[in-house]
Amino acid sequence: MRDRDLYAKLLGIESPWHVRDVEARLEQGEVEIFIALDEGAELACPVCGTTASRYDSRSRSWRHLDTMQYRTLLTAEVPRVKCPTHGVKQIQVPWALPGGRFTAMFEALVIDWLAEASHSAVAKMLRMSWDEVDGVMQRAVARGLSRRQSEPLRNIGVDETSFQKRHEYVTVVYDCDRKRVLEVLDGRTQAALEEFYWATPKEHLDTLRSVSMDMSAAYIEATRLHVSGADKKICLDRFHVAKNFGDAVNKVRVDEHAELQAEGVDLLKGTRFLWLQSPDKMNPSRRLRFDVLRQTSLKVARAWAMKETAHGLWHFKTRAGARRAWLHLIRWLTHSRLPPMVKLGRTLRTHLWGIVNAIVYRVSNAHLESVNAKIQALKKRACGYRNRDRFRNAILFHTGGLDLYPALATHTDS
Repeated sequence: MRDRDLYAKLLGIESPWHVRDVEARLEQGEVEIFIALDEGAELACPVCGTTASRYDSRSRSWRHLDTMQYRTLLTAEVPRVKCPTHGVKQIQVPWALPGGRFTAMFEALVIDWLAEASHSAVAKMLRMSWDEVDGVMQRAVARGLSRRQSEPLRNIGVDETSFQKRHEYVTVVYDCDRKRVLEVLDGRTQAALEEFYWATPKEHLDTLRSVSMDMSAAYIEATRLHVSGADKKICLDRFHVAKNFGDAVNKVRVDEHAELQAEGVDLLKGTRFLWLQSPDKMNPSRRLRFDVLRQTSLKVARAWAMKETAHGLWHFKTRAGARRAWLHLIRWLTHSRLPPMVKLGRTLRTHLWGIVNAIVYRVSNAHLESVNAKIQALKKRACGYRNRDRFRNAILFHTGGLDLYPALATHTDS
């Protein structure tokens, strides 16, 4: 088999295209394959498919999968046609997408690599520039979003994740049923979340059963404006409520530690994580020390007991039962004379309706928290992102559940 026939078979080149020549430049580490269109082949407008006359042709080259260790290029004179309706247009070739510098098969390879490695690593392995790799990711995400069909929503989660230091955030919207990120929005404001709601058909918002989130007033207000019956659907996430308890307990510890140190007592020195960690996960020596501390009359021991009580109040099946139990805890908090716990109690009373929703519907942002961990790992692997657009693309690429791969274009043969 001649090399032209071999490459035609490997590339899937069929009439009216054929491999005209193959040039191996071994000293340069390259193989160039020249492809030509059959003489007399009928041409059609790539927009409407109408038969059109040849206008001229342009030489185009595309990077393809390597031949052995050699960088491989496809080069062709691609005709342009003059359509009576759409004017002068370049016809499509069967091995690459319009305007692309890489063949569809090569872009698919880059997408596979990007799923496993950073931009820099992929660029090094495939002998590409960083911007070329990023371009493949951008096109893949745009392609995936264009293919994604809007579907009725059942349970979604909304959370913030850090973009850069200095309190730079984005808002992530997650489909809890289909296990995929729906959108990444700039900032953590009411307007940011409203962008998602405005872009979602109303009939698909009307099917929502739950919207899990933290106690952000911005997220709550945006949801109330766009989701009917929002106060029965907004679920205040268990993990964020637990975080608020952890922060309050730690503030009690910090204040009490300062008071004890002023008296020359270091009883609470180095105990921060004892009050935040679950006793079941402590090693024997830490557990022994903690058991001694929590049985004392320390203020932080009382605050810790409140936190542990809250931990056990997520099992109720009825609204009435959950509400009674949490109101009892809130009274304990607000009458504790521990300022951080009193403040937390007031916050919980204001948001009790959302906590009860989360208990009754058995929903949380657990899956979204794991996605956030993956997002932060991506950010660390990339050594940060220079702008939000690239950060959004990376999140959707890895967690959006998108159909990323290019489909081969087809030549219109009349």
